[in-house]
Amino acid sequence: MSDLRELYQEVIFDHNRNPRNFGRPAKVDRHSEGHNPLCGDRLTLYITFDQAGKIAQASFEGQGCAISTASASLMTEALKGKTEAEAEVMFHNFHGVIMGTSDVDPAALGKLQVLTGVKEFPARVKCATLAWHTLQAALHGDQQVSTE
Repeated sequence: MSDLRELYQEVIFDHNRNPRNFGRPAKVDRHSEGHNPLCGDRLTLYITFDQAGKIAQASFEGQGCAISTASASLMTEALKGKTEAEAEVMFHNFHGVIMGTSDVDPAALGKLQVLTGVKEFPARVKCATLAWHTLQAALHGDQQVSTE
């Protein structure tokens, strides 16, 4: 196994063991619940905006596999300080790279690049994208989303 792949796996394991931004904040402007019925992953995403319309806080609660939890943790870190439009672009870039339908250079994803290896395991793609579909649902005012 390459050193880079080992590093990516360690980052995923770290975010699974110690998820960032886990828990419901006191103030919530938008939220959505996501569910992956194939494996049982569930999460609720919470978003709080600042007065300038940027994401001040993004957090989540729920349970899921290591990839699902790490994806939500990494995503919530990356969202802070972004506008809704920037969050939409992040969704499309991440989703396109993971699905193999985008010309976006995976390096452009920053830390999120650690999740791109899941495209080699089609059954795990829904685990990695659950938080992202939940984000898009929250941004569009939908209360629930499913990967099915």
